[in-house]
Amino acid sequence: MIDRLLNMKKIRLVLCAIGVLSGCAGVGGQAKPDWIDGVSVAYPSRQYLVGVGQAENRAVAEGHAYAAVARIFKAEVSAQAKDWESYLLIEQRGHSSEERRLTLDNLTRVSTDKVLENVRIVDRWVDRHNGVHYALAGMHRPQAETSFMEKITELDRSISDDVEEAHRPSDKLAKVRALRRATRSLVLRETYNADLRVIRPSGQGTAATYRVSELTHELEQFLATNLVLAVAVTGDQVEPAQRALIEGLLKEGLQVTSRPWSGERLLGGDSSGPPPELLLRGVVRVWPMDVRDPQFKFVRWCSDFEVVDLASQRVVGALSKGGKEGHLSDREAIAKAVRVMQQEFSADVAKAIAAHVYGESELPAQASQPAGCPRDG
Repeated sequence: MIDRLLNMKKIRLVLCAIGVLSGCAGVGGQAKPDWIDGVSVAYPSRQYLVGVGQAENRAVAEGHAYAAVARIFKAEVSAQAKDWESYLLIEQRGHSSEERRLTLDNLTRVSTDKVLENVRIVDRWVDRHNGVHYALAGMHRPQAETSFMEKITELDRSISDDVEEAHRPSDKLAKVRALRRATRSLVLRETYNADLRVIRPSGQGTAATYRVSELTHELEQFLATNLVLAVAVTGDQVEPAQRALIEGLLKEGLQVTSRPWSGERLLGGDSSGPPPELLLRGVVRVWPMDVRDPQFKFVRWCSDFEVVDLASQRVVGALSKGGKEGHLSDREAIAKAVRVMQQEFSADVAKAIAAHVYGESELPAQASQPAGCPRDG
């Protein structure tokens, strides 16, 4: 009996010793890993980029770990943004600094998505004393470098093809679209190159054949001298409608002649400038609605626009907008309708036309009418 008790005590001592050696100290978990304090033998900095997250549950801790890695890259992309200022300005010309910031944020988001493709949760630990979960997110530098270089090489081929197309004799719209594609691809390529500088221990990226500022300048110069738009609005509220359209098109980086258009030609002014290649013509109608409402007066507005290639006289796109507004008097209802109409023209209509010119989306040959907007106005 005494021998049996002695044997049981020995077993307890052995188990306790094993627990101490494993760092459990009687709490049932593994020893605190070295990466929690910032240095890891298993994941050395020359081989891995790592981020640590902690939270009260595993999922949130892992999310924080991924975010810690992403922040390293976001800082580098933001630091390189000054090199893309010319692109950001043409992309959001005339818009607020907050809207320009959104453009940069979109680039950062694309970068983050690509980065996180190469990040994995490589270790976890739970502190049994306080229930805190820890997670280690890691990116293997050599593997990530290969992934990013493949993407950069693919973009370089695409950029070269587009620049070559832009420099070949072709129609003007094709040249604009090729330069636009090349510029956008180059900005994305430089975003990935900023990431590559973080991935490589040397901090070196891979130089591009072209510069963002050079392609942007070439596109702007070509638009200013070779692809001018004319705007002709008829119907109701012509002046505010036409002004809103011109302002919106200028914000989108397009060149618009200030000379009025009548029938098939420009009127008055200096005729030494480049002739327009495209004509945006449209009809606007604003009229009171017969609605039996004791307090409010209602007004409907409708518009039909066509984009015409002046060389061929072919309609290359069409779009329509319309709406209904109400207020306490007819005059106030009309004023409100005009304000809303101007906002639609300077934003949605101008963006749709610019997207068509840049080749980012196509306008239909014939637009469908908004509800309540008959063709006879």
